[in-house]
Amino acid sequence: MRVFKAGCTVESKADSSPVTEADRTSERIILEGLRASFPDIACVAEEETSAGIRPGEIGREFFLVDPLDGTKEFVNRRADFTVNIALIRDGVPEVGVVFAPCSGRFFSGRPGLAETLWVGDNYTICARQRIGARDPVMPPTVVASRSHNTPETEDYIARLGMAEIVSVGSSLKFCLLAAGEADLYPRFSRTMEWDTAAGDAVLRAAGGMTRTVDGAPLAYGKRNRDGDVDFSNPFFIARGREPA
Repeated sequence: MRVFKAGCTVESKADSSPVTEADRTSERIILEGLRASFPDIACVAEEETSAGIRPGEIGREFFLVDPLDGTKEFVNRRADFTVNIALIRDGVPEVGVVFAPCSGRFFSGRPGLAETLWVGDNYTICARQRIGARDPVMPPTVVASRSHNTPETEDYIARLGMAEIVSVGSSLKFCLLAAGEADLYPRFSRTMEWDTAAGDAVLRAAGGMTRTVDGAPLAYGKRNRDGDVDFSNPFFIARGREPA
């Protein structure tokens, strides 16, 4: 938030995505805490991975860290950026936290429990409430990426008919589904596992699901695949409660 308020220099990484001092400082703080508290669990983090730093073996459980999801929103002084941390077990996002510093809204999920929390100015929890994904409704409310819209996404939404569209950045899209405030999040553009894991964990804890376009649950820990980089996601559709 110090960097957000003061402004910062924006650099471009090798994949042309933006990075700031806030991304790197946030990641350093998070990784220091995780590695001190959980020294036996590997951490895969966006900025370390971009710099070529990644664990040799990740094992059956590991952390995925996105220290600033929605950097484009951040540098354009829009409020819907988040900090994401997820614990993956056997390819499944089991525990996740998503924090939106501008609004003070914090989402958490673990098997059987999803919550939204409100964080005060001194970063203490003021209130918390259990949340759950809602049953399908017609017309659905669809959340879409503000910075990464594509013709495929527009075609998918058009086929839904009279859908209400909500444009929002970062992993808050998953959280709106988890809180029962939206129904679908189609993503037909590039994402990495650290972009999605924490929000996906919250969504699954709330009774929703994220599936590839082939219908398989979105899996995590993808490495050593021909023609694609480690930890990249295929296209997917996240939704609230699936039809019975």
